[in-house]
Formats: sequence, C-alpha cells, structure tokens
Amino acid sequence: MMSEIDQVVKVGIADMNVVKAPHVIRTCGLGSCVGVVVYDQAKEVAGMAHVMLPDSSLAKSDQMNVAKYADTAIEELVRRVIGAGGRNGHLKAKMAGGAQMFQFRTGTTDMMRIGPRNVDAVREQLQRFRIPIVAEDVGGSSGRTIEFHPKTGMLLIRTVNQGVREI
Repeated sequence: MMSEIDQVVKVGIADMNVVKAPHVIRTCGLGSCVGVVVYDQAKEVAGMAHVMLPDSSLAKSDQMNVAKYADTAIEELVRRVIGAGGRNGHLKAKMAGGAQMFQFRTGTTDMMRIGPRNVDAVREQLQRFRIPIVAEDVGGSSGRTIEFHPKTGMLLIRTVNQGVREI
C-alpha cells in the first residue's frame, strides 16, 4: 500500500494501473505507444494503460500481457476502473502518444506505422465500450510523458522539446 506521501503512481511500458484522488498517475516514454486514461471524474477514479501494440493476435497466448495490446488493454482497464468505483456510462477517456518515431525513406509498410495504428486501435476499442474521447494529443514525431489528475480530470503532457500542455 502507498502512503499519502507517495502521490504519483507510475505505469510502466505495457503496464496499467488505477488510482483515486489525491493520487495522480503517470507514464513516461510514450513514443509510438499510446497512453490512454479512462476515468469517472465525479468518483475521482482513473486508470491508465501504456499500450505498445494494436492487436493481441500476434501474441503468444500462454504468456500474454493484456496491458501491451490495445484490444486487450482497454477491456481490462475499463473492468478495473469500474471495479474501483467508476460507473459504466460515466466513463470518459483522454489519450496521448502514437508518434511516428522513425522516418523510413523507402518501402514504408503498414507494419512500420506502429504509432498511427496504435491510435486507431485505441479509438476503436473505446468506441466499442461507448467511452467518449474528450481530449487527445497524438501523432507527431516526439516522445511524451503524461500525468493524469483524477480530482480535476486534467491530463498534463510533457513533450520532448515542446514543454507542457494540459488537456
């Protein structure tokens, strides 16, 4: 258990967690990965997933990490947020990341467009659960760190060489 001093809960790569205010939740190193937050602001509860890949169909099922893939992470994130007091029908989402981190000169295949594919996959899953995306900061070519505050519903985004934005 965390003490009241430990205000920030960290989410690693291909990881997820849920917090209630006064705690905040943060993930670093979003390049082509997408950081997605599902929250119920009235209940001051939020979950964050650091999604690496769009689709779990490529996973080795015996050792699958559900937080790694958009199709499995969103479903588990929604389940956990509701389990922590969030209410179906009151959930909203914010997301950031999905950058195109590398420029390919020739023969760019769809497989190399991981960032845009992650963004599309996360959108599709949120739509499946009828969770509106109220704000996003996606694409581009810079890495991001995000921090969500369940009390205010504010997502702070630190973008490499671009400072901090709030959405």
